Amino acid sequence: MVAQRGRRNGAAAHKRTRGGATPDADNAPTAEIPAVAENGADPEVRAKSIPEAAVARLAVYLRILSAMAEQGATTVSSEELSTAAGVNSAKLRKDLSYLGSYGTRGVGYEVAVLVGQIERVLGLTRQHKVAVVGIGNLGHALANYGGFPGRGFPVEALFDIDPDLIGVPVGGIPVTHLDDIPQVCADRQISIGVIATPPAAAQTVCDRLVEGGVQCILNFAPVVLQVPEHVEVRKVDLAVELQILSFHVARRADNEPNGKVAESTVAGNGAVLQS
Repeated sequence: MVAQRGRRNGAAAHKRTRGGATPDADNAPTAEIPAVAENGADPEVRAKSIPEAAVARLAVYLRILSAMAEQGATTVSSEELSTAAGVNSAKLRKDLSYLGSYGTRGVGYEVAVLVGQIERVLGLTRQHKVAVVGIGNLGHALANYGGFPGRGFPVEALFDIDPDLIGVPVGGIPVTHLDDIPQVCADRQISIGVIATPPAAAQTVCDRLVEGGVQCILNFAPVVLQVPEHVEVRKVDLAVELQILSFHVARRADNEPNGKVAESTVAGNGAVLQS
């Protein structure tokens, strides 16, 4: 999934380091996400800029820690958590240090405390109301997914242009016409908009969401959206993800003996030969 900052006139807003080089994913800062203060200190004093890649990993840690808490776990070691998250323990400890959480030698981290710290940093101490635009197959699936409300993301509004869908409840919420996006989003205080429309409609939908006060957009349409600087966009392109997987399949095939995948052929006597 790709993050897109606000864009003006099609130009991306990139931050650069003092030497002029663009920072890598593990060190590129987000929009000054403050870390939790250590030992009760003022968060503004000890605020740190958390790298975008670390933010994504914190969300993974939170999912794992929440599952552990449900199973009754009270503490977790860095090795246990890093193994479950698929990262090395050094990177995990660095990520958690942004929270002001360093664990206790021989004990590890308190699960409940760590969950609370990550939730604070990720802004999950309050709910973020979600609107889904485009109630096709993907939109239906998103509207009916029961996992969003429990994680603080209740779906509060649905939009489409199909007259046969207008007023029809999906997941218990009536579908509203696209023209009503600005008013409904403002009235219901929608903070996150999900675009699941065809590419041609995505920019118009985005503009209406922004007009309604939406500050964050999750975009499933394969287009680059033009948004103001204060709006954050995350782009999910499933075709691109499949192409990346295809690359890895091809690379593994290239590493096979003789530089190709072994192929089976059948000889005249019925024996199977490997080429």
